[in-house]
Amino acid sequence: MAEWQEDLISAERAGTLDGLFFERVRHSPQAVAYRYHDRRTDAWVDLDWADMGRRVARWSAALAAEGLDPGDRVALRLRNGVEWVTFDQAAMNQGLVTVPLYVDDRPDNIDYILEDSATRLLLVQNVNQWKKLVPALRDNGSLQRVLVLDAPADEQDRRTLLAGDERLRFVDDWLPAQAPPLARREGDPQALASIVYTSGTTGRSKGVMLSHWNMLSVAHAALASIDVYVQDLFLSFLPLSHTLERTAGYYLPMMAGAQVAYARSVNQLAEDLLQVRPTVLIAVPRIFERVHGRIVQQLEKQSPLARSLFAAATRVGWHHFLRRQGQAGWRPRLALHPLLRRLVGDKVTAKLGGRVRYAVSGGAALPVPVARTFIALGLEILQGYGLTETSPVISVNRPGHNDPASVGEPLRGIEVKIGDQDELLVKSPGIMLGYWNNHAATAEVIEPGGWLHTGDQARIEDGRIYITGRLKDILVLSNGEKIPPGDMESAICLDPLIDQALVVGEGRPWLAALVVLNSDLWFGLARELGLDPFQRDSLADERLQKRILERIQVQLHDFPGYARIRRVAPMLEPWTVDNGLLTPTLKARRALVLERFANEVAGLYQAL
Repeated sequence: MAEWQEDLISAERAGTLDGLFFERVRHSPQAVAYRYHDRRTDAWVDLDWADMGRRVARWSAALAAEGLDPGDRVALRLRNGVEWVTFDQAAMNQGLVTVPLYVDDRPDNIDYILEDSATRLLLVQNVNQWKKLVPALRDNGSLQRVLVLDAPADEQDRRTLLAGDERLRFVDDWLPAQAPPLARREGDPQALASIVYTSGTTGRSKGVMLSHWNMLSVAHAALASIDVYVQDLFLSFLPLSHTLERTAGYYLPMMAGAQVAYARSVNQLAEDLLQVRPTVLIAVPRIFERVHGRIVQQLEKQSPLARSLFAAATRVGWHHFLRRQGQAGWRPRLALHPLLRRLVGDKVTAKLGGRVRYAVSGGAALPVPVARTFIALGLEILQGYGLTETSPVISVNRPGHNDPASVGEPLRGIEVKIGDQDELLVKSPGIMLGYWNNHAATAEVIEPGGWLHTGDQARIEDGRIYITGRLKDILVLSNGEKIPPGDMESAICLDPLIDQALVVGEGRPWLAALVVLNSDLWFGLARELGLDPFQRDSLADERLQKRILERIQVQLHDFPGYARIRRVAPMLEPWTVDNGLLTPTLKARRALVLERFANEVAGLYQAL
């Protein structure tokens, strides 16, 4: 890889996040910065850093005309794209504080965030998005300007909408035709840059205050652990409102001089991977779990020979991986690795574009079987760990020193230790300034000495962190046994039949589970069992109960003896953000799921 080049802008040289952008534009004006798909021409378009500088200058000039003061909050609710970056950089160039919003979040939560942060300007994607927000925002007194990015084509529609709300402007009317060249702002690295509202699984979202230095320091430390080159191409599909994507998929490649392509949508991700052919992926475990589930489904339909070939490829590929890391010696079967890689592994990695050097997984626990399968087939998955409150990365595995059962070693400059109840404590330059307007909550998680309580239980071995549970998610059975349900739920969902799972048993004598079935596979299974897939009563059939329990126990066969599910409550309606049962980062809101399905949970523990 000698021809690959590094071009790092240090955190010290950048000073602030908008300083980072300014330095990149000045240093690499003709280099490609971003790639996006133009729907009108059905082609991928490249933008260089000089183009981006001119775009940010126009947006910055328009924001300056709004009469906002440094430190005022401005929010954006956009799909990933060049405009997200442009607005973020223009706002910071004016000394403003950005508040990212999830596109799929509920209007009532958006209203709460805008009011809590006293946001003065909001940028939304399109008119439909704005119309859905209007009822929720009716009494919001702080919001003085609403910008709509994608204006309607019909001039009469535009006039009608503008007449209906004096705060409303369309971006193409709002931006000046020209603007002075972008000037570097000499800002304070420790100043507040963004308020990121956590999509907590309980209670109202809390506003995490992140400084410029918080995110810069973490991006810089990550580049000391994982090499990123000028020739690298990231494919961005996690929401930029997710701090992992923002720090690792936006600021980090800018710092390294790498390119970023914006995926059209999650539904078109498979096609975009083939067209863009990225070299680096930043993803959450669910992406890999879904691909793994499809592989398992397809294997079930293959011949015994094909299944044996796949098993051999993963077995030999894993041994090859261990040998590369110095953890295993030579075995004769390794001579088959090039052939098996060509016959099996390359076909899987080709679906990802065929050029991925590594993929980083974060945001939740990655099931070890999933990681082992992909690593064995030639895709190096590096599991990491962090919190929004730590900007967000705390640790990550390194190429050549990768244990997928761990979340890796702490980044440079980050200290970790184990506290009471095996809780992981962290001290880092990335630790937040605190929770917005919530001093009590800040004091609960950050000690006077600067140590942050993660809420996660862990152990540290050979410098690596192993997450073992979550303090608040421990189930205590009636016999006093304490069980962390998270890993069990992840393992259960490895079965293609089960899309979502929640293990229950608090104060009960044994474990049970609520499971959402894959609707596509439900019809085939129902007919196989002689059930009517359209009848709700079919979900209560004992034959279905037995079949699901058998499949669950296959997934839990490597777990300790306590991990036995005795009963299940199958359902077909998925838990979603819209129905309030998932956070915008797609984590189950445990308390709300239990409340919504209290009768089903009670039924699980009726006399058998």
